[in-house]
Amino acid sequence: MVTLSDVQASNAQIPTALPSGLVAVFVGATNGIGESTLMEFARHARQPRVYLVGRSQEAGDRIATECRQLNPDGEFTFIKADLSLMRNVDDVCREIESKENVINLLFLSCGVAMTGVGSSVRPTAEFGADIRLDTSEGLHVILAVGYYARARFTINLLPLLRKATGLRRVVTVLAAGHNGPIYTDDIQARNISVFSLRGHVVSMTDMLLEKLAEQAPEVSFVHDYPGAVKTGIGRDANTMLVRIVSWIMPVVGMFLYIPIRESGERHLFFATSAKYPAPSDETAGVPVPAGVHVADGTDGASGSGVYSIHWNGESAGPKVVRLLRGMREEGMTQQVWDHTEGEFKRIFDSKPSRDE
Repeated sequence: MVTLSDVQASNAQIPTALPSGLVAVFVGATNGIGESTLMEFARHARQPRVYLVGRSQEAGDRIATECRQLNPDGEFTFIKADLSLMRNVDDVCREIESKENVINLLFLSCGVAMTGVGSSVRPTAEFGADIRLDTSEGLHVILAVGYYARARFTINLLPLLRKATGLRRVVTVLAAGHNGPIYTDDIQARNISVFSLRGHVVSMTDMLLEKLAEQAPEVSFVHDYPGAVKTGIGRDANTMLVRIVSWIMPVVGMFLYIPIRESGERHLFFATSAKYPAPSDETAGVPVPAGVHVADGTDGASGSGVYSIHWNGESAGPKVVRLLRGMREEGMTQQVWDHTEGEFKRIFDSKPSRDE
């Protein structure tokens, strides 16, 4: 386990170990882990330029103001967007690309608003219709934000990440280590149970990151499981499952919750420490503290560039390595990539609907 003191000591080195003017994109930073991590980044980075992307203008304006108070030399720009639609993701990326030549950090923690996403969703099944929704682009709404939007941001912004120096990293906050089978006959997960959906999306994410790492060996990719952190994810809940979880967790949370400030500190460590290097640039990031080793990648090799890590900063372990090896041997990496590219081609080759 990477101790909190090691995390804090590493973060304290950011002003001297990393260059000034770091460019960061935080997607889903208007609440919870994304917000907390952004605040820690604002505390430590020198003269950063930050883009925070989310649905709430009010929350975005508040957080940008608080970041400027923490770091008056930084630039903090909020971009409002409904990320369930890939066309909106592309609009955000184009706005960032028009202003920046490089990106050092892409931090992805966008979640699903269970009340729906305006006029962009429509029910597709009677049973459980409150969660089995499609966007107007024909994507399962949970996967649209939890997988496809993250994939689209990463693919679009990867060229700018590759051009950066000093730090080139993608962090996606999901459920690393909780892998399950990928249902290739129902990859949109419209008919699998809610309890199988998490493992499906987690494994798809790992396969995607491994494919992207082949294209960009200069960039490191961190997929983490944040543990039980008290966030606002259930504040707009419209499903019985989410409501039940939101009722139960405050009772047990006093024993299980990771404090939100600590989660932000740990995620800043994931985003900046050389514990998670790219294979072609092992020194990028804050130097690893004494007693802390370089993480093993999803292939089981030290420092191999794609990392599935627990909330405590350590690699998910041999069970995940074996499972992902089996998926690679089955050609699942290419299948996930082909599917993802195919969905994006379908969406962008079609005419926008009136709802968009």
